[in-house]
Amino acid sequence: MKRAVFPGSFDPLTLGHYDIIERGLKLFDEIILAIGVNADKKYMFSLEQREHFLKESFKDEPKIKVMTYKGLTVDFCNATDSGFILRGLRNPGDFEFEKAIAHTNRKLSQIETVFLLTSSGKSYISSSIVRDVIRNGGDYTGLVPDAVRV
Repeated sequence: MKRAVFPGSFDPLTLGHYDIIERGLKLFDEIILAIGVNADKKYMFSLEQREHFLKESFKDEPKIKVMTYKGLTVDFCNATDSGFILRGLRNPGDFEFEKAIAHTNRKLSQIETVFLLTSSGKSYISSSIVRDVIRNGGDYTGLVPDAVRV
């Protein structure tokens, strides 16, 4: 079985994430949407809300699992017997950042990272932009899946 982990904070899940996950389903038998838990980070949405966003958005997709984890992503991959990490790239800055992480993960474990380019119509969307729009009372509904529209 080709299992991939798609790690992130998903604070919140965006249409950019959704795009990568949907396209990743064509490549993998199973994708684990892995919500990283970092006690030092301030989140806009609770862990329970973020889990709900993911589970609700993919409730009809049997190839998707939603899990949480702490620590190194490669350790989580090994614990879940996942041979791949799935990541999305929006721009050259993402590539440089993600490339360094992928090389480090490959050095620590034999986990392969698979990069997908975000679709052009969604490449500008990031969780930080969505949070800023929400904080300032803007209309964020065109940036997130239905389950996130609170």
